[in-house]
Amino acid sequence: MKMKDICMLFFGLFLILTAPMSVSAYDLPSVNLGFTSFLDGAPPSGPGFYFTQYFQLWTSDEFKDENSDPLFPPAVGEDLEAWIFLSQLTYQSDTEILLGGKWGLDVLVPYVKLDVAYDIAGPFPQDNGTGIGDIWVGPYLQWDPIMGDNGPKFMHRFSLGFVLPTGSYDSSKALNQGSNVFSFNPYWAGTYFFTPKWTATTRIYYLINDENDDPAPGLTNSKAGQAFHFNFASAYEVLPGKLRLGINGYYLKQISNSEQDGANIAGKEQVFGIGPGMLFSLNKDAHFFINIYKETSAELRPEGTRVNLRFVGHF
Repeated sequence: MKMKDICMLFFGLFLILTAPMSVSAYDLPSVNLGFTSFLDGAPPSGPGFYFTQYFQLWTSDEFKDENSDPLFPPAVGEDLEAWIFLSQLTYQSDTEILLGGKWGLDVLVPYVKLDVAYDIAGPFPQDNGTGIGDIWVGPYLQWDPIMGDNGPKFMHRFSLGFVLPTGSYDSSKALNQGSNVFSFNPYWAGTYFFTPKWTATTRIYYLINDENDDPAPGLTNSKAGQAFHFNFASAYEVLPGKLRLGINGYYLKQISNSEQDGANIAGKEQVFGIGPGMLFSLNKDAHFFINIYKETSAELRPEGTRVNLRFVGHF
């Protein structure tokens, strides 16, 4: 090890040992970063039941501080893998209940495998292994598409999302499947058709978190700040009724400071991810998505790459 690395290592360890561990770890609950993308403004096949299965791999070899600089010196060699298996059941009714909107319900259950490793021993953030994540329940209103001369022009939905603290949680671990708090995470999603082949989509969320009464050791309570996050995508149909190719991304920005024992924590989480994507339709009731994201501009969180596979079936 070079002398420069040794000096940086000792300086990094000093910072870790003299600051609360939760400052340098995940603070916000897990949210939808890149799980949804193309044609998200409405269920693809009208009313009925849908089953969606997601498989997402998130890898990172660099944790960032509040200034988007490396949190640890290079000798630490942090390496994070998160395997996320998310199962979703959706019911879309054909019954209007408010302003023309038809009611629906989403229930999402995550199963998460976390694995973080380091090149050297030290008091670094640790993971909580494998377990169930926090269940997301979202009653929503879906509006019928606004039609143009050549097909749909715009379709959209509004959902009330509630995150339930059902996930595995260990207050001594920095990286957990669950957050140990209730959260309110509503969103609006819309898709606009520039032409029948070319579309643009977004899903915009706001996140409000309750207090955590079992925070990191040495603390009485903590509360994650509020955050704004959204997914965006644009795709072009290259095979009629079969294949769309495009670009997809997401952005997360924490709005208010997190708190520990009533005191504000310096810094706010942030990340931006972007990359290519594909939507392949096997038929009108079965659709397969592939999305890849390279992250940048991360603050107070790991920065890496996400690969997302998604299957949607209507029955």
